[in-house]
Amino acid sequence: QVQLVESGGGLVQPGGSLRLSCAASGFTLGAYAIGWFRQAPGKERERVSCISSSSGRTTYADSVKGRFTISRDNAKNTVYLQMNSLKPEDTAVYYCAAASSFSKMLTGRRDYWGQGTQVTVSS
Repeated sequence: QVQLVESGGGLVQPGGSLRLSCAASGFTLGAYAIGWFRQAPGKERERVSCISSSSGRTTYADSVKGRFTISRDNAKNTVYLQMNSLKPEDTAVYYCAAASSFSKMLTGRRDYWGQGTQVTVSS
């Protein structure tokens, strides 16, 4: 069964850090580009960061540049999103998605989605 499972969300104070994980089962994550997305209540889903299958290319939303870092460990079938200097506006459900190429990831043609993990930044 093909699955993406996010973990690592939680409640953190402003300025704090979290590391999200996106683990794959049922397929080889290393063959796919992976993206992190988020959706806050009442807002549209936003693409946060993407990484190519070889880690050679990454993208970041302007709102997270310099604070978030995407990485992957293909041997562990897992992609990470390190989030530092968190702000209340980072509060959202975070999802990961897989696409068979980096260009497909960037153009909306994603093959698999996870169920999401809640990140809440609040004092």
